[in-house]
Amino acid sequence: MPIHELKEQIARLPEQPGVYLYFNAAGETIYVGKARSLRDRVRSYLGAGGSSPKTDALLADISRLEVIVTDSVVEALALENHLIKQRSPRYNILLRDDKNYPYLQLTTGEAFPRVLVARRVERDGHVYAGPFLPASLARRTMSLTHKLFGIRSCNEIINGQRGRPCVEYEIGRCIAPCVVDLCSPERYRAAVEDTRLFLEGRNEELVDTLEGRMQEAAAAERFEEAAHLRDAMRTVEALQDRQQKMTGTALGDRDVFGLKIGAAGALVQVFLVRSGRVVERVELGTDDQPLAGTEAEVMQAAIQQFYELRTPPPEVHLPVEAEEADAIESWLGERAGRRVHLLIPKRGDKRGLVDLATRNAALAYQSRFEQGQASNTALERLRAVLSLPAAPRRIDCFDISTIQGSDTVASMVVCEDGRMRPGEYRKFRIKGTGLQVPGAGPRTSDPGHDRVTPNDFAAMDEVVERRYRRVLEQGGPFPDLIVIDGGQGQLSAAYAALERLGLANLVAVGLAKKEELVVTRDREAPIALPTDDPGLLLLQRIRDEAHRFAVTFHRKARTMRDLRSGLDEVPGIGPRRRRALLSRFGSVAGVRRATREELTAVVGRHAADAVLAHFEGR
Repeated sequence: MPIHELKEQIARLPEQPGVYLYFNAAGETIYVGKARSLRDRVRSYLGAGGSSPKTDALLADISRLEVIVTDSVVEALALENHLIKQRSPRYNILLRDDKNYPYLQLTTGEAFPRVLVARRVERDGHVYAGPFLPASLARRTMSLTHKLFGIRSCNEIINGQRGRPCVEYEIGRCIAPCVVDLCSPERYRAAVEDTRLFLEGRNEELVDTLEGRMQEAAAAERFEEAAHLRDAMRTVEALQDRQQKMTGTALGDRDVFGLKIGAAGALVQVFLVRSGRVVERVELGTDDQPLAGTEAEVMQAAIQQFYELRTPPPEVHLPVEAEEADAIESWLGERAGRRVHLLIPKRGDKRGLVDLATRNAALAYQSRFEQGQASNTALERLRAVLSLPAAPRRIDCFDISTIQGSDTVASMVVCEDGRMRPGEYRKFRIKGTGLQVPGAGPRTSDPGHDRVTPNDFAAMDEVVERRYRRVLEQGGPFPDLIVIDGGQGQLSAAYAALERLGLANLVAVGLAKKEELVVTRDREAPIALPTDDPGLLLLQRIRDEAHRFAVTFHRKARTMRDLRSGLDEVPGIGPRRRRALLSRFGSVAGVRRATREELTAVVGRHAADAVLAHFEGR
């Protein structure tokens, strides 16, 4: 085997902890491992042939070896995890997480900090709290920091020189650090410290702080401030009582792992137990990696990758022992700032929950990998029905969403090997107004004019051209099949765009909603597939996803339109002047009622004339 050509290099390796990297002939990293003794661990590969198909494939692919020495095996564990995440070696166990829980970020690196929702923890000097389960709890908690402590939610540059506070101050959700006469930097820093205590769960300390400041404000006859502090203190006390009532004494905080390994890959289920209750379930699974490794290897990879961006609880319960369990415990302890125990329960309620997680992992494994087999059947069915040269591994699907021609938008979703790829979804705002369709009938009473269709056909023509012009510029990827949500008219519009781009060789079909008929360019009659046909079911799933994505974007577009100010249409009035006018006069109606002199005092003579000219006669 090629690894035997590295015998001399392996003999010179140090007997120290570290990380070793294997490369193939193309220079790609194919495996990253850690070791207590680099020489002993790497030398063990010389006699590992025949131990497993995965190991045999790895040994046959190795061309070069590199090592990185570390001070301890814990450092090697952390470095191994970082390199696996960075390089994605094909022979390492790579598990994908089906959920990404949010954190709250208190931006203490800013002069006037804010509370923001963050998807990952960074080493940037800010304070992070979380993760929040369920995810909606993060935004509710952020809203509570505005209500209780008056932390700002804007992204303005704060210098204390603003003329008047915004509406957030008027409704009691901000203490207005932008107006120094209302809130001094010292008062805002105190609010930030209260927020930090609240996010960190130090409620008893926070209640004592709020009570002391409330009494101080009352003694100084600042009764409004004292009342606000009293209300905040009562809210925190109520939250604290509720948390104590929810706390269980038997199970506490812990994570419970379940594992299933099969010929198609590996799947891990994690139950998150908080205050004695299962609050969430997270699934980790391999993609396109049938050679998953041993249970101990998979368990170690699952723990490393699961806690890369999470703080571990005091206990982690496992169905089997993980490799290098003592090193993993030390690594988890460093991340948590306290002791973390890896346990394998043998009996009782704790073992029962591990068994439950394992059964759920088995069910999820069956669902995930059987679905993959069903997808292969559906793709083969589409190949046969549509007379394609090969199974359509990549399918693009387009849908249009509009209401009587207003705010027309389009969506494109991508399905690869029967699985949706949300990262490749695209959405479009339609710019055109209509598409000339020769011979479609008169548009008006003049029979010599071609009819201009409602913008559904025009939109499909536009979005297909925009999408595949971009694909041409980037050199791919091109789809094996294009699905159009609609009938013959929408399909003809799509092909018209493809022909202009010189891509008429791409295969497109339409899927009509009511009859669920498959419309093609080469057949006069549409194809009627049985309702339980796997090919039709796959097309329907992709079409429905495109429709969902388009409708969601259309609702957002309508909302943004409704929120636009009437001042947006005034020439020469940009965001700064618009804010100044609304701040001075309160609303667009107030701006309309203002005199020339009042407008000039706010935005200047030329802009005032533009405002008056815009509203004149309206």
